[in-house]
Amino acid sequence: MSANDRVTEINHLIDGLKDKYPSEINAFLVFMGKAEGNPALGMAQKELINVALSVAAQCQWCIALHVKGAVAAGATRDEIMSAGFMAVLMHGGPALMYLVSLTEAVNEFLPEEKHG
Repeated sequence: MSANDRVTEINHLIDGLKDKYPSEINAFLVFMGKAEGNPALGMAQKELINVALSVAAQCQWCIALHVKGAVAAGATRDEIMSAGFMAVLMHGGPALMYLVSLTEAVNEFLPEEKHG
C-alpha cells in the first residue's frame, strides 16, 4: 500500500466518523486545530515532530500523513529522515524498522529528489 493510499484511508475514516460520530470526531479535530495553530513553532517544525512521533508509535498511516504534511510545509528529505532517526534514538530497534515506511513515504512525496 502506498503512502498516498494511507492518507486516502485516513480521509475516508474521518469522513465516515463525521457521519456516525460527529461530536467525537469534531471535538478531536477542534483540539488538533488548536494544537497546530499555536505559533510558537512553525508548521514544518510541528510536522517533523509528528514524523518522529509517528515512527516511534509505529503507525504507518501517521507516517504517511505527517511526511506529506512536512513536505507541504517545506521540510527537506534530510530533515524528515533526521526526525525519523531521532525516533530511533529514543525508541530503539522497533522504530528503526519503521524507517522503511518513512523512506517509502519520503520517496513518494518527494519524487523529484534522487533516492540514495
